[in-house]
Amino acid sequence: MGGDGKAVTMGNPLAGFTRAMRHGDYRRYTIASLCSNIGTWTHRVAIGWLTWQLTGSYAWLGIVAFTDLFAGMLAAPIAGELADRMDRIKMSLWAQWAQLAQALAMAAMVFGGWIDRWSLLVLAVTFGIAHAYHASARLAVVPSLVPREDLTPAIAINSLIFNVSRFIGPAVAGVTIVNIGIAPAFVFNAVTFLYFIWVLTTIEVAVPEHQSGESGKTWANIAQGVRYATRHPGIGPILVILGVTAFTVRALPDLLPGFADGVFGRGAAGLAWLTSAMGFGAVLSCMVLLSRESIRGMTRITFASLLALGVTTLAFALTDSFWLAVLIAAGVGFSMNLSGVAALNLMQNAVDGEMRGRVMSIYFFLHQGAPALGTLAIGAVADKTGLGWPVGIAAGAIIVVWAVMVGRSATLRDALEIEHPLPKAEGPKAEGRVGQDAKA
Repeated sequence: MGGDGKAVTMGNPLAGFTRAMRHGDYRRYTIASLCSNIGTWTHRVAIGWLTWQLTGSYAWLGIVAFTDLFAGMLAAPIAGELADRMDRIKMSLWAQWAQLAQALAMAAMVFGGWIDRWSLLVLAVTFGIAHAYHASARLAVVPSLVPREDLTPAIAINSLIFNVSRFIGPAVAGVTIVNIGIAPAFVFNAVTFLYFIWVLTTIEVAVPEHQSGESGKTWANIAQGVRYATRHPGIGPILVILGVTAFTVRALPDLLPGFADGVFGRGAAGLAWLTSAMGFGAVLSCMVLLSRESIRGMTRITFASLLALGVTTLAFALTDSFWLAVLIAAGVGFSMNLSGVAALNLMQNAVDGEMRGRVMSIYFFLHQGAPALGTLAIGAVADKTGLGWPVGIAAGAIIVVWAVMVGRSATLRDALEIEHPLPKAEGPKAEGRVGQDAKA
């Protein structure tokens, strides 16, 4: 039963997958997104290896990774504001072209032997900015490709393909770099952008949302979005939860090399086990979300998984058994992904369409940038104390946030679990496409 006394039904994850994927434009967009995400992960791994070849420096590995993430975080508010003022499909096209140009520039400079650490840093900045525009448009456009009743499985599928691409992309990068070289890895990424660009030219939003914000008033429009999000009785508290989570325990995946080698003494093989276990848990959580019949009960899932995240992360920080840590890592990945995607579902469901781009850019700002800052902070403390103490304190912070916020869960549920249909697609072309999608 839900917190309001109404039954919360669960379905077959395959049925939820089928419900979302029967919509033709969403299906094509999702397949292209999977290819693009695989290319992006291939690109990121290739950048990391290129950085190591150029510098042989752990510090430079951290600098390049942080620069990419931080540039994206700074660009996110402007990208979100633009997503509310223009055609989001067109914005996605621009972002894809920019990422394609960056990938080709990387390939050309490596092929020509012109790359050095400073040009690499500049290219990392451009990649982070272009990715922020793409992510802001992607988060805002998906709800316009499926009807409201299929939004929950659609968002779960987006999370699923992200986590699947985390496995496939690095594998593609490894095979490509070992057998062909670094530059072809960037070329592969460019090819995936070409496919996404072609798909974007073939789809249209079925349910357009009202555009808002005045041209030439970017900062005023951003401020309006921030006021809307922070004053919303449901979205504001969810953003606080996401912010604390992102700054603390979401730094854990980036700290796994330290645990694998420094804590457990298992080297690269240990890192592979821990990373795979965390990814496996994240994929399992997507199955839970795909089985949901509606948004009802999602607030309860958010709070339950938040508590589980704090407890499992604390257990991970305290254990000295490697194989127990592998098992716990799966639980961390499960609860981390479940809490984050459930919260995103609630926000996407409750936000006004004309504010969606700006609110989603705040989500991206927290999701992308805060873990980078958290990794720097926890890493700095860990140099003095070891990883156990700062990660344990981070886990404790999540438990404290849960204890403070859980008493407001009923208020959040009423503000976020709003069951309201999107307006119907307008125009004969849109109606025809909806009919065709229903038959798919």
